[in-house]
Amino acid sequence: MRVVLDSNVLIAAFATRGLCESLVEVCLSDHEIILSEHLLSEVQRNLTVKIRLPIGIIQDIISLLRDRGTLMVPDFVGEDACRDADDIPILGLAQAASADCIVTGDKDLLVVGRFGTIPIYSPRMFADSLRQEKASNQAAQSDSQGCRVLKNRGD
Repeated sequence: MRVVLDSNVLIAAFATRGLCESLVEVCLSDHEIILSEHLLSEVQRNLTVKIRLPIGIIQDIISLLRDRGTLMVPDFVGEDACRDADDIPILGLAQAASADCIVTGDKDLLVVGRFGTIPIYSPRMFADSLRQEKASNQAAQSDSQGCRVLKNRGD
């Protein structure tokens, strides 16, 4: 799954332990995180100014994201796409990547709900959708194993 994680999710993941941290870990291991230079700059700036992490740790975080994510240039998106023009680059990035979803804590984006065919989730909604997807995949796998057992028994 191609996922655009908004800067607020990435910042929360590296600033505190909790849901956002878990989501970033899952996305790094199981999904493709879509990034842009603008997004990385915003993360770096906020980790420096607001969170005040040591520069070495911030450099490691940005290096990790660069190494494990996919860097893209956002598409142009008109300013009328959402009520806060600062959120336009995230929408453009998701559009350029044909992302499967955007994950954000930003109310101005969450109120949009969907950008074209791309759903916009809160971290909690995204975690719930991942759990549902996992349960559904396990059920499908269990069903297919049951069919193999029946075939092997000759039923």
